[in-house]
Amino acid sequence: MNLAREYRNQFDWRDWGTIFEALPLSQGQTVLDLGCGVGDLTAELVARGARVVGIDSDQSLLDEARARQLPNAEFRLSDLSSASDFGLQADGIWCSFTAAYFPEFSEMLETWANNLRPGGWIALTEIDDLFGHEPLGARTRAMFDAFAREALSAGRYDFHMGRKLRNHLERSGFTISKMLTLEDEELSFDGPADGAVVDAWRARFNRMMRLREFCGSEFEHIRDDFLRCLGQADHSTAAKVYAYVATR
Repeated sequence: MNLAREYRNQFDWRDWGTIFEALPLSQGQTVLDLGCGVGDLTAELVARGARVVGIDSDQSLLDEARARQLPNAEFRLSDLSSASDFGLQADGIWCSFTAAYFPEFSEMLETWANNLRPGGWIALTEIDDLFGHEPLGARTRAMFDAFAREALSAGRYDFHMGRKLRNHLERSGFTISKMLTLEDEELSFDGPADGAVVDAWRARFNRMMRLREFCGSEFEHIRDDFLRCLGQADHSTAAKVYAYVATR
């Protein structure tokens, strides 16, 4: 299963309707979709009357997005961490499951805000505690915790970004209008997962090369312990999907 297929499969597990209802989105607005992937959410924004510019750093995902031939949408290849100006003034910014890749996220928000018109809005969605599922073996939990600390110290990923979004937004001069905790059938749920969700997690683990390198010979044990956990009747999670809407 390639990454584009994974993203398409994940779309129905997310509670996108709740956050779309919270957006101050009106007909004809220009919206930047940062980290647009295969364009699923670009399509939703277009369907709600927006003109959307989708930006991603993965050419193969952009190829999938362009193949949709969406009206009122264009897609651009760009590194979100290096571009301070995307060449337009937008009414809104949409960014889902991307913030955690920028542990110093306040700085990134201030850069992105250069592309917003006065009074423009931003909508952010992010997971908090991705591996926060139980019951896990003690060694598995310790390995996940150590990996999360290493990723944060290296500036690659913040596994607890979801709970930090409010502070980053306020520090960057945004005023929060809505904070939501979203249901998610893959990332944040209690009880046993169905087979499709377990398969999606297996695919995620198999493309996490840094985790494989970090765990070394223990990787398969760690992965399989986590997948077993998801299927158990007493499975529970501390992971949460946070969403914020804010203006500047």
